[in-house]
Amino acid sequence: MWHSNLSPKYRQATRAAGRAVIALAWLVGAQLCAAQDTLSPNSNSQNTGSQNIPLISGGVGFFSSTNGGNTTYLPIIEPLIAAPIGPHLLVESRAAILESFVPGPKGYDHNHFAGFTYLQADYLISRHFTLVAGDYLIPFNTYNERLSPFWINNLQDGPLIGGLGLLGSGSGLGGMIRGNAIARNKYSIDYAYFYSVRSANEQFSAQHGNGGRASLYLPEQRLEVGLSYDRTLQGTHENFYGMHVWWEPKDTAFRLRSEFARGHHAQGYWIEADYRTQAFGGLNSVIGRIEPVFRMQQTFRRDTIVSDSLPLVDTQRADFGLDYNLPHSTRILTSYSRQFSANGNHNIWETGISYRFLFPAWKGK
Repeated sequence: MWHSNLSPKYRQATRAAGRAVIALAWLVGAQLCAAQDTLSPNSNSQNTGSQNIPLISGGVGFFSSTNGGNTTYLPIIEPLIAAPIGPHLLVESRAAILESFVPGPKGYDHNHFAGFTYLQADYLISRHFTLVAGDYLIPFNTYNERLSPFWINNLQDGPLIGGLGLLGSGSGLGGMIRGNAIARNKYSIDYAYFYSVRSANEQFSAQHGNGGRASLYLPEQRLEVGLSYDRTLQGTHENFYGMHVWWEPKDTAFRLRSEFARGHHAQGYWIEADYRTQAFGGLNSVIGRIEPVFRMQQTFRRDTIVSDSLPLVDTQRADFGLDYNLPHSTRILTSYSRQFSANGNHNIWETGISYRFLFPAWKGK
């Protein structure tokens, strides 16, 4: 028997999401009309009109997680839209609509949530400078911006340190500048700096803070190393430090990703490796679609003050994943995790399937 456990907070968030979706639809609709005008027979440049076609993307997934004998289910859809307005302006947004089913005393309870992940406008000033305004993902380390979409991540769960440096909600409200500071044949350096104001809005909650990230990329070695820093500017001011290393050797399907993060009360790291063989007919062969994944992570408490999302005691966790990459951007994800801490050791079993969709809002001419 299913029971509804929809809290007032979720009801308010859902209503706010509805209003925000209507506003976004109006904005995109206005953009669509403008882009269609550029595709009219009187248009001077057919290529410009093609560049103005919005892209609709995102993912649909269904996941399950068994922890301590209790299994939860999570169907989810995350639509994404990228709508260019002329040659320099891009409006992009991602939302999440999910229903979680959790074991309760009388069966399963379920919670519904719908809301924006981010909603921002990007103005390209030059190849070295892009101005971002709106509700954007915090550029601290790499997981939040690059790996948080479930159709990209190799494992269902994010890392234990994923909340460090993200200023609570994972997004900022205000402005950001980013770009490629230096681009050479042998190396490049990119940067991002943000400033966020405080907001208690249901859909666009944010903390007052600032910070940024700088990364060095070596194309010949396919190696990226970056440093991150941000600081909360409300309540108790706290500093967060981060470092990431990504390595994808040339002509292989091996990937190594890692992050370290340090906050005022806790710190930790994660290292993840995955591999697909090309020895049995390439990556699209039956064997080549198999993708084993391993992630090791640890967290350490610096004191007993709780102001972050990390475990309350020192924790170690090993994740073993086995994914299968089906055609048409469909993935089957399976994993087993063993977590060790002073609060007890336990196993976590997870399975899921995800599908990524991508198509233009209409066919170009």
